[in-house]
Amino acid sequence: MTTRAKILLVILIVTLAAGGFYLRSLARRVFHEPPQRGEEAARAKLDQFALQPNNGTTQLATLYFPALSEGKLMTESRAITWAQGDADRVRQVVLALAEGSQQGYGRVFAPSTTVRAVFLGADGTAYVDLSNDILTDFEPGIQSETLAIYSIVNSITINIPSVKRVRFLIQGQEVETLDGHADLTARFSPDPTRIKSTP
Repeated sequence: MTTRAKILLVILIVTLAAGGFYLRSLARRVFHEPPQRGEEAARAKLDQFALQPNNGTTQLATLYFPALSEGKLMTESRAITWAQGDADRVRQVVLALAEGSQQGYGRVFAPSTTVRAVFLGADGTAYVDLSNDILTDFEPGIQSETLAIYSIVNSITINIPSVKRVRFLIQGQEVETLDGHADLTARFSPDPTRIKSTP
């Protein structure tokens, strides 16, 4: 066998091995990941349904959505029938933000994002645990990430006075950044200067 034939044989074997690994990972994504996302979506729908109280007080909640062109948060009102507990109310606010703006403002995060858990600390800190779907369909950059964070923080704190600050977790873990830009290691207090003032 010539040297050239040996080299071609080695290249063929490496190519077949790489193709096999690719097909294996592709099959894993096709057959395993969609059911998990489907499960999370179903759980999110059940959570949303469970948080629609029959006898709660319906009030106009104030939500903030990003307007990237202006670098500010835009105010939008939404009727919400409030749950009894503050942790459930935090979840309701985040779910309302997940539905998106009804006035055409920007998205806070990907609609497939689920609220995995909400915890309230005695010091007034709300811990909001989101799925890592928050990073899909997300426009990267410090401005978009910062506006997304303060959309959530300002919306929660204005509607639930017992919450003074918000701490974010992704998939139950503390993370350093949202998508490589905005620092998530801090507890975020509301920042009214990010809201566009009405004339």
